[in-house]
Amino acid sequence: MFDNKGSKTSLAELGEFGLIEHLTRFVELSQASTKKGIGDDAAILQFNNEEDVVVSTDMLVEGVHFDLAYMPLKHLGYKAVMVNLSDIYAMNAEATQITVSIAASNRFPVEALEELYTGILLACKTYKVDLVGGDTTSSTAGLIISITAIGKAKPNDICQRNGAKPNDLLVVTGDLGGAYMGLQVLEREKQVFKVNPNAQPDLEPYTYIIERQLKPEARKDIPTLLKSLEVTPTSMIDISDGLSSEIIHLCKNAKVGANLFEEKIPLDPTVISVCEEFNIDSTTIALSGGEDYELLFTINQKDYDKIKGNPNFSIIGHITEEKEGMHIITRANQKIALKARGWNSFEEDEQENK
Repeated sequence: MFDNKGSKTSLAELGEFGLIEHLTRFVELSQASTKKGIGDDAAILQFNNEEDVVVSTDMLVEGVHFDLAYMPLKHLGYKAVMVNLSDIYAMNAEATQITVSIAASNRFPVEALEELYTGILLACKTYKVDLVGGDTTSSTAGLIISITAIGKAKPNDICQRNGAKPNDLLVVTGDLGGAYMGLQVLEREKQVFKVNPNAQPDLEPYTYIIERQLKPEARKDIPTLLKSLEVTPTSMIDISDGLSSEIIHLCKNAKVGANLFEEKIPLDPTVISVCEEFNIDSTTIALSGGEDYELLFTINQKDYDKIKGNPNFSIIGHITEEKEGMHIITRANQKIALKARGWNSFEEDEQENK
């Protein structure tokens, strides 16, 4: 199976998705009920012909995915649920249950975990999903949260990553870049606090982007909205790792190319102004920032009239033949190859250990 021959490859060299592909390349499916395994936002299980079950899981690790210096535990619990529900909605499915597993060090009192669960339970109540199980254990390295989300959909409604066809339209919900810039503001204020603990930050101008970072909302409304518009996406994915990475995922899974138009990328005015404040290019942030938990999907051109002008959607490009590659067309009409520059947690770890 694995033939290492004494060699050592760093995790950063492969990155998250390369590591998943590497470790799972020998996985074989033996159950007839496993309709789709590894490789999408969620696995698809079929136990009857009426509805498929979709399952997804994510882990959040203190110091890697969140910083308790500015992340309230209640918000963390809420966000941890959103991260997982987003994957279910990205399958064009309805989320129904979650399980929650937590590892906590002894620096956390019971009251702290109660606060965490307050956020988890609020998310469950708001999104009408049931908490049906999980596990708790001790940790020697802070707090770790692992949530598994379960959902359902009719087989014909489920959207995978591999269905995009040339000439399909590329569509995104909401706006992008807010979560990343919210993180930049929080990190800046953390550094200020270290120097001057008496400093009182004025975060009011940044309310929208800080909320996008600390308390994101999964797009539960989109599968329902698309159904009401009689639109079935040909492919779909959630935007957790940046727009460019997600477009590349869709294209590689479907063996197609894409043209993304810079001027069409939806940006909130706050994101634009804060990018100027930090002297960062807003397009770069939209392409690579991540954690927006919006949905990216493709539709047949015949459905254009059904979604045009809808404030929930922005048509940002179109799918091409694979040989044409994946590109962004800049405002200056330059054609530049899309690259996946999303965050790589393994790279962060390696830099810290140097």
